[in-house]
Amino acid sequence: MKKRSINKFKKRSSKASLIIKVTLLLVASLVICVTAYGVYLTKQVEHAANSAHEVLEGREVSKLREEKVEPVHDNVSILFVGVDDSDNRGQGSDHSRSDALILATLNNKTHTIKMLSIPRDSYVYIPKVGYKDKITHAHAMGGTLTTIETVEQLFDIPIDYYVRMNFNAFIDVVDALGGVEAEVPYALHELDEFDKFTINLQPGLQHLNGSEALALARTRKQDSDIERGKRQQEILSAIIKKVASVGSITKYDDVIKALGDNMKTDMTFTEMKSFLSYLSKGAPRIDALTLEGTDDMSTGIYYYQLNQDSVEETKEIFKNHLGRNEESSSLTSSGSSNTGTDSAASDENSVVE
Repeated sequence: MKKRSINKFKKRSSKASLIIKVTLLLVASLVICVTAYGVYLTKQVEHAANSAHEVLEGREVSKLREEKVEPVHDNVSILFVGVDDSDNRGQGSDHSRSDALILATLNNKTHTIKMLSIPRDSYVYIPKVGYKDKITHAHAMGGTLTTIETVEQLFDIPIDYYVRMNFNAFIDVVDALGGVEAEVPYALHELDEFDKFTINLQPGLQHLNGSEALALARTRKQDSDIERGKRQQEILSAIIKKVASVGSITKYDDVIKALGDNMKTDMTFTEMKSFLSYLSKGAPRIDALTLEGTDDMSTGIYYYQLNQDSVEETKEIFKNHLGRNEESSSLTSSGSSNTGTDSAASDENSVVE
């Protein structure tokens, strides 16, 4: 009887030991797979980042900065430049007009983003040529550098980084994320990226694929450039929130591939990684800004004449959000210890819905 009990105990112990070993093996395999995927993903990101990185000649740092910013610690600005450099339009990326310009400032302390879509027909001073013209022409006049200098001139703030994307990147990123949700304001029958009328959307909140999102972002036939800008901000906000969601982690690989050949930026791989700190705390609050102005056909050419008060107000919002006014405020506050609090309050009060 004792031998049977011992043998039975040994069998149970052996079976339990086998289960533990198999479990440990599975866990170890899972850890190895996750680690391997992480390494693979990092290598993919690094490769895509290196492919996308470019240095604009004569501009290692903005002329409005004393030294280069550190995204982990500093408030920064990013200019998103959307260009149509497709073959069927016969334009190279350096000579095409900018189809979309979105300026965003990121504040580390408040975990917020101020975002402005600059109307493409805005009549502004372009430093490179020394006269006023549509801001969309700045890119055709001198590429990304001229566009950056024009935006800096307009708002008197440094542009720390830029991201230039073509339509292929936009479409592929949205598709890689599984689409985005956006409000369609009216029935839409619009051109796709191949200039074919294949996009048909109904009013209301819609789940859009890449081609549909691009058509919604570009159309302005039934309203105005201002409303177009608002839609662009909404779609970009939807993309940011989707990227920040946990469920999108497994889709990063496809997003990275989408960006590899269709994006240029002056961010290094290290700087790109540091921006993840914004998303690690969850999706930031995004406040949309609008530039007011009036339609002008007095010359026979359409321009959007910016309201100067609106420009000045927007300029102050960006400066407050970047903390550019804190130094001058401290000089006039007689050593007040509430400077930081006042600055934060000023930032909150400057939110434009």
